[in-house]
Amino acid sequence: MATHDVFNQPPPLEGYDAFGEDAALMEGVRRHGAAWAEESLNELGRRASAPESIAWGFEANQHPPVLRTHDRYGHRLDRVDYHPSYHRLMEVAVAAGLHAAPWEDSRAGAHVARAAGFYLWGQVDAGHGCPISMTYSVLPALRAEPEVLAEWSPKLTSRDYDPSFVAVAGKRGALAGMGMTEKQGGSDVRANTTRAEPAGGEGPGTYRLTGHKWFCSAPMSDLFLMLAQAPGGLSCFLVPRFAPDGEPNALRLQRLKDKLGNRSNASSEVELEGAWGRLLGEEGRGVRTIIAMVNHTRLDCMIGAASGMRQAVAQATHHAAYRTAFGAALIDQALMRGVLADLAVESEAATATMLRLARAYDAASEADAHEVAFRRVATAVGKYWLCKRHPMLAAEALECLGGNGYVEESILPRLFRESPLNGIWEGSGNVICLDVLRAMARSPESVEAYFAELDGAAGGDHRLDAAVERLRRELADTSQIEARARRIVENMALALQGALLVRHGHPAVADAFCASRLDGDWGRAFGTLPTGVDVHAIVERARPKVA
Repeated sequence: MATHDVFNQPPPLEGYDAFGEDAALMEGVRRHGAAWAEESLNELGRRASAPESIAWGFEANQHPPVLRTHDRYGHRLDRVDYHPSYHRLMEVAVAAGLHAAPWEDSRAGAHVARAAGFYLWGQVDAGHGCPISMTYSVLPALRAEPEVLAEWSPKLTSRDYDPSFVAVAGKRGALAGMGMTEKQGGSDVRANTTRAEPAGGEGPGTYRLTGHKWFCSAPMSDLFLMLAQAPGGLSCFLVPRFAPDGEPNALRLQRLKDKLGNRSNASSEVELEGAWGRLLGEEGRGVRTIIAMVNHTRLDCMIGAASGMRQAVAQATHHAAYRTAFGAALIDQALMRGVLADLAVESEAATATMLRLARAYDAASEADAHEVAFRRVATAVGKYWLCKRHPMLAAEALECLGGNGYVEESILPRLFRESPLNGIWEGSGNVICLDVLRAMARSPESVEAYFAELDGAAGGDHRLDAAVERLRRELADTSQIEARARRIVENMALALQGALLVRHGHPAVADAFCASRLDGDWGRAFGTLPTGVDVHAIVERARPKVA
């Protein structure tokens, strides 16, 4: 017998176009030369909000990967089993080209279109994006050896997802992973102890690797980039899942990590027992070789953070539009509207940043020296700041739903658990800030390119102009610069976001950003925007409209 009627609950946030209802994303795609991709992005946006897709995301996280080290007879397997919903997520991502499309598509805006798709589909589930991102990022690193690139590129760029555990010659498509860090070193990869010994009788550039990797991401991938100590120093190697003789390579999966979030994706510890590997680049130049991959995965860290922020804001604004309290809809109450507007400003700034950097990668593919210099410093700046803001935004968005937000079915707990990951992956905060200082010292042209970007907005807002001038003075002072690195990078990120919003953003969003983030008229928590900004326009722009 029913004891009550269910009312004052929002309808599910599903069945809409996640691309068409994201004004900041759609405008940025057009602005950066990828309008030709709108039809496919509309399709992916509708797919991302379909009930079936949303269910896949929940199921892939409720049923995490399972490691199978041996079969019933004691034979070594070293396999990972995934829930069928994980495979469905991967099928869509690969079919959409999120793993490799820009390397096969010469149209202007290819990296922007791919970034927008990765951002949309990542809102369904962030975990499966790991092998998608690594495949995208590994391809430019393979250019160090044209023969290797020619061998692997056709399978790595294939739009067919093939999870079968066989040698790559028998597969329709392939994916890539990586294993860089070790127990004793972490981000200090030069402390790695894995050995790589030349195997001259097995072909040119071949080695046998012995050692361990503390984090080997996506261990069912078809190839991995790994760092190991060769006779000439730390070097980069391609280590396939299957050796050239067709037998499984000597990669022994020890265990899967029990992680805070990102649970649909397997992260493993692996022992290398004389595993077959192919040298990429020169001995002793492993970090230089692998930096081509790291730059692209850092871009994806930004995209992933912006994606998580957008989904959190969409959930919060949708809930507030339908939930009433104390006689009025939450979205119409001043305090809640201020919180939502502040969250929306942060999300839109993140979206603008990641799209601008994606365009820099497009231009860099066309050998634009200015954009190459700009992305050198701006990628690290953006990666640091977006990843720092993501967890705080996710927590505040969760609170907008009250107790409902603390329940798994709302998706907010999963978004919250995912939020710290991109800040750790590919260099935690201190590592990234030191990299910014290194870029400024070794590549002064990157600083010039960065300020040229800011100068493009000169005169657009006096608060931005003042912030840029303060930043110039701050960078001119080199005393104790390492101790001040976080402060410097934070100010560089805020100035960049302000310039992007002043030039291209919605006027209400740009005004709110400059008044709060640059002019100092802001509290410490979200929801403390200064009076006078158009919070209503900001919230309505951010709220997805569901038919």
